Amino acid sequence: MPIEAHEANRRHWDQEALHWKQLRDRDQLWRRCPTEPEVAFTIVNVGYRSTNYWVVSAGTSRLLVDIGWPGTLGTMKASLERMGVPLREIRYALATHYHMDHAGLAEELKREGVPLLVLDVQVEAIPVMKAWMKPADNYVEITPHGNVVIACAESRPLLAQVGIAGEILPTPGHSDDSVSLLLDGGQVFTGDLPPPAVAFDNPVALATWRFLKEKGAIQVYPAHGPVWPLDGDFVGVVARKGVV
Repeated sequence: MPIEAHEANRRHWDQEALHWKQLRDRDQLWRRCPTEPEVAFTIVNVGYRSTNYWVVSAGTSRLLVDIGWPGTLGTMKASLERMGVPLREIRYALATHYHMDHAGLAEELKREGVPLLVLDVQVEAIPVMKAWMKPADNYVEITPHGNVVIACAESRPLLAQVGIAGEILPTPGHSDDSVSLLLDGGQVFTGDLPPPAVAFDNPVALATWRFLKEKGAIQVYPAHGPVWPLDGDFVGVVARKGVV
């Protein structure tokens, strides 16, 4: 083979080898760098006065589940700060139901820049809550301004915008306006829904628990008391009551 042809052939294969090396390097870089970075998912309790207030976070995008007693904005701010949750990072506040220990602080938080997420099944319960307030409660009445009202069926895409995978479900049993946040991992935030063991005379609550179990709930984050697993004799309790 002439020298010129040999050199040309060598250059061709050198270029071919370089081309494949670049492809391998690019493939390895793609495998090391996922297209979407992992986001830290956390659940923090910022509760006080025997009520749990849960902050569900996807990185720095947060949802507050149950909102606080009326007139306790300073206490809520202090609790958030103590647990390392900046108030400005809370995208929405959600009340599981409209009783004073769960939604009494809603309007004050709205004035701090936190939109109130209201389910359509809860709208009529908001003015009713006012009737239970006394002057000493320092309740600030909830106005429609700044409320985001949605149907439960619309909750999944809204939560996805916050980075949270889950849905909000109607869960009567404590009150008609009660809702629960169910995450895709099985964590469920149930407010004051009475546990199955004490709901023996409450067929609505038992039916709700069965519904949550069928939807994939495995870990209960209540508004009062510790976190507990949704297992044990739950099915037996429901079966003995004849709830289907």
